[in-house]
Amino acid sequence: IMLHSTLALSLLLIAVTSNLAMAIKKEKRAPQTLSRGWGDEITWVQTYEEGLYQAKKSNKPLMVIHHLEDCQYCQALKKAFAENEEIQEMAQNNFIMLNLMHETTDKNLSPDGQYVPRIMFVDPSLTVRADLTGRYSNRLYTYEPQDMTFLIENMKKALRLIQTEL
Repeated sequence: IMLHSTLALSLLLIAVTSNLAMAIKKEKRAPQTLSRGWGDEITWVQTYEEGLYQAKKSNKPLMVIHHLEDCQYCQALKKAFAENEEIQEMAQNNFIMLNLMHETTDKNLSPDGQYVPRIMFVDPSLTVRADLTGRYSNRLYTYEPQDMTFLIENMKKALRLIQTEL
């Protein structure tokens, strides 16, 4: 009888442990789908509306990344973005993050056209920051892989603007 109950207990433990392992794996994999490779440690919101709501609620700026899967410039930017520790840390701790593979109905998010990649900031008062732009006059909100220090500056600026304006 002792052997039988030990065996039953072991089997129960194995069942519980593998279920737990699967739950942990699922938990780990959930953000992957929303991150789409932009940073798996970052908590991503699913929609623009959710992003606006979270930004207002948490008093953090919303960062919106427009991109497409088959765009080589987006892929290159994504790689630089995901590999930059400072960007990843700020994105995780100080921003509400959204990456979109489709256009929103908010025309304020495409003031100079619907190109990709483009990164825009929306502050907690739900104002799209037209003053936080990249280095290119023809595509104001585009960034290239070599522009990561510039993007970091804009992220810091977005955070400073909240302190000074709200």
